[in-house]
Amino acid sequence: MINQLIWTAILVSIQNLGHAQSKEITIRFIGNCGLQLSDGISNIYTDFPYVSGFNQYMEYKDSELIDIKDSSIFIFTHKHPDHYSKKRMKQVLKEKGGSKYGSWDIAQLESLNKIIPNFRIQAFKTQHFLSRKHYSYLIEWHGKRIFLSGDTKHTETIVSINNIDWVFMPAWMVREAFMDNKLKIDSKMFAVYHIGLKDDIRISGERFLMLKKQGELISLPYD
Repeated sequence: MINQLIWTAILVSIQNLGHAQSKEITIRFIGNCGLQLSDGISNIYTDFPYVSGFNQYMEYKDSELIDIKDSSIFIFTHKHPDHYSKKRMKQVLKEKGGSKYGSWDIAQLESLNKIIPNFRIQAFKTQHFLSRKHYSYLIEWHGKRIFLSGDTKHTETIVSINNIDWVFMPAWMVREAFMDNKLKIDSKMFAVYHIGLKDDIRISGERFLMLKKQGELISLPYD
């Protein structure tokens, strides 16, 4: 039987035939920690689809599921419902194809460089309340470095990483890092996501982007 990585490589190769290189990575905010990353060829969704509106966090329209690109890659930090929906993920894979990765197959996840050009991902096991398996990720794609914190509030991992272009971190981690402990994190930009009703914060500065508006787009041009 053909394994998951080989099958995904075939699907990505077929998809690539119909696309032109855009020379930028776009990151679109869907909701909670849900993001769509694309270089115009490959499409990666992180912590999406999740259970819409779970625990009073962000809802999303059904059109978000309809608009998912064929043969995409889905990466999850953990399986809490505000990050992962088994039912909707099963539906998407059936209708759109693609493959999913997370705490259950870190070795396969870290081998995605074999099927996505100029791509590397490192997984870091990080702490999160009531989750025995939570991971944060450092994505290196076309020379750009993107850190996805997921739900952790602990800063030990992120302060040990250098030369990051964008850090995506929840509001409570921002509070822990910058307001309580005055830490220095080596990143050009910070995006604050997963902002719930009780999680809103006020932080100023051109380096911080509060992701409150679904559909917000970030562009990272590369050479």
